[in-house]
Amino acid sequence: MTRIALPAKMKAVRCHGPGDYRLETVPVPRPGPGEVLARILRAGICASDLKCYLGGAMFWGTEDAPGGYCQPPVIAGHDFIAEVTALGTGSDAKYGLGVGDRVISEQIVPCCDCHYCIHGAYWMCETNDVYGFRQNTPGCWAQYMLFPANAINHKVPETLPVDHAAFIEPLACAVHAVNRADIGFNDTVAIAGCGPLGLGMVAAAKMKGPARIVALDMYDTRLDMACEIGANLGLNPGQCDAVAEMRHLTGGYGCDVYIEATGHPSGVTQGLEMIRKMGRFVAFSVFSQPTTADWTLIGDRKELTIHGAHLSPHCYPPAIRILDAGKLPMDRILTHQLPLAEFQHGLDLVKNGAGSLKVLLVP
Repeated sequence: MTRIALPAKMKAVRCHGPGDYRLETVPVPRPGPGEVLARILRAGICASDLKCYLGGAMFWGTEDAPGGYCQPPVIAGHDFIAEVTALGTGSDAKYGLGVGDRVISEQIVPCCDCHYCIHGAYWMCETNDVYGFRQNTPGCWAQYMLFPANAINHKVPETLPVDHAAFIEPLACAVHAVNRADIGFNDTVAIAGCGPLGLGMVAAAKMKGPARIVALDMYDTRLDMACEIGANLGLNPGQCDAVAEMRHLTGGYGCDVYIEATGHPSGVTQGLEMIRKMGRFVAFSVFSQPTTADWTLIGDRKELTIHGAHLSPHCYPPAIRILDAGKLPMDRILTHQLPLAEFQHGLDLVKNGAGSLKVLLVP
């Protein structure tokens, strides 16, 4: 094992249940064969982290469907940038990493044994061990983090500022969602939700060369940033009839592509109304509550193509290249950096939304 001197203990934020996250002192893990230990440089607070904290049914289940995805107690967090601190036997050759390298690990650690992994769809792994939610994969809201032997790790260039590198995971998710949309040169693309992920989608969609991109959000400041990044128009559904505006823009038909990144049920129903017949709807968001829609819009009335978008398969390298090329105004997207001990303030900022975009923790 290759490593530098390590402390015995570290600070970490552990999830014990909905609304019960605690800053604790825990042992620093040691890497075994094929594993990597990394020191966390920056850790992001994702909207899914907030929804888990708030008790979303996907994470904790319901009275009718008990259980859920989260397995407490577990160290939270899944988007980060880190520095290699120790390498278990064989991991240097396996990943091309050395102690001191900047590194990121894809948020899912596949089992490599289920039907999906065997057939190449590792991001749909049946075990679905995502950092920060499952006990097999403790997360990044800590001073150190262990990447298991099956992890998918990427070296990050030193040319990319460390703060900007903390955005690789969200941007990779955005790139995958845009890829799922199969955007063409003549398409009108609507991107609903201009938080960090939605802004990444605007940048990625712009690179596909569509006829126009229309951003939708309830905050005008976010719409302004979306237009700076590449959107041709911003619509605030709280201030206008966004569906009517889209139809007017497209000769009465509606958008060709609608990407849902709001995480709110109204974003789904808005999209089903806004999209043209035979359009493509990409459902990306993690929802904290069920969504009800008129399913006949999808089939009988519009014959829509619906695509889900889960995680970010094969999208970390392009996300790194986009950030390294300076395609996003990261100094404006990264609105807050807080000490790890102020994680609760960070969650509150993400929940409020009005005064923040991407919130980072600095362990």
